[in-house]
Amino acid sequence: MASTATPYGASPVGTLSSAGSFSSKTRLLEIASGYNTAIFNGDFVKLVAAGTVEKDTGTTSLTTCGVFLGCQYTDPSSKQLTFNTQWPAGTVASDAKAYVLDDPFVLLQMQADDTLALTTRGLNAAVVQTAGSTSIGKSKVSVDASSAATTNTLPLRIVDFVDGPDSAVGDAFTDVIVKFNAASSGSASTHQYLNATGA
Repeated sequence: MASTATPYGASPVGTLSSAGSFSSKTRLLEIASGYNTAIFNGDFVKLVAAGTVEKDTGTTSLTTCGVFLGCQYTDPSSKQLTFNTQWPAGTVASDAKAYVLDDPFVLLQMQADDTLALTTRGLNAAVVQTAGSTSIGKSKVSVDASSAATTNTLPLRIVDFVDGPDSAVGDAFTDVIVKFNAASSGSASTHQYLNATGA
């Protein structure tokens, strides 16, 4: 997997929280009817002033409330309740809701857009935003390898590397485990729930 560029968004694999597993931390949050930006499984989403969620398109910064896992809405054509791995841009549905994994301490597996060496463990990194796959509903968001640095405003922290038959440290497109970057002196947390200022 990591020898070719096959970004798959942010895939939850664990949590640093002591209060249960990440699988129990999914929340249904409204999507505005007619919201005209596609959202894919594994994309980052954020709360906006209307109380709904939208795709978080940030790169060197994120203001996310979590990871989009899919959605439900009444299809305007069939009039049937529909479950989808992606939000089709512009869908008109007054009952649209997103499944959002909103644990601020979730661990996420992502692919980098280039090689990441062992020395990048513990560094922060930016996000590469690429349109997802409409055929399978999957995100193509990835980690920006060239951005890896100690910069405290970058949104992701590289925690570990994925070690397996198709993935290893230093691969051409390294698979890594990341977390949302926490607030530090002079900077805000990536995750909206950990910021003192409301959304």
